[in-house]
Amino acid sequence: MSRMIFINLPVTDLARSVAFYEAVGATKNPAFSDETAACMVVSETIFVMLLTHPKFASFTARPIADRSTVEALFCLSCDSKQAVLDQLAAATAAGGRPDPTPEQDYGGFMYGRSYEDPDGHIWEIMWMDPAAAAQGAAALEPA
Repeated sequence: MSRMIFINLPVTDLARSVAFYEAVGATKNPAFSDETAACMVVSETIFVMLLTHPKFASFTARPIADRSTVEALFCLSCDSKQAVLDQLAAATAAGGRPDPTPEQDYGGFMYGRSYEDPDGHIWEIMWMDPAAAAQGAAALEPA
C-alpha cells in the first residue's frame, strides 16, 4: 500500500481556504470535514487538512506561526511547465500571492514557481523533464 501524507495547516477563515484550495485543483472530502476542519484531496496519497486555529491548537502546545515566519515549504510536481503556469494563475486569481520564493528555471530540465495561500503557507510547484529526473541532481549542474 502506498503511504499517504496529511499536511495540517492552520487557517484563519476555513471557507475562504476551502475555496482557495478548490481553485488550485483540490477537492473537499466531506467525510473528514466539519466546521473546524476540511480535508482537501490533492491526489490519491496527498491530503491537506485545513484546520481552524482552535482546532490546530488542540494538537500542539506550541504557538501557531504568523506570516513573519516560515517553517516549511511544500512542493508539488506538475505534468508540464504549462501546468506550473496554469496552477500559478489559478492560485493568483483565487487570492494567492505569486512567487514568494524565486522562480527556478533550469532550461529544459526543470521549471518551478511558487505561491502563498491566503494564510501565508508557501507552495512551490515544479515540473521536471522525466529524462532529467532519471539523471538526478547531475542534470541540474552547468555543462
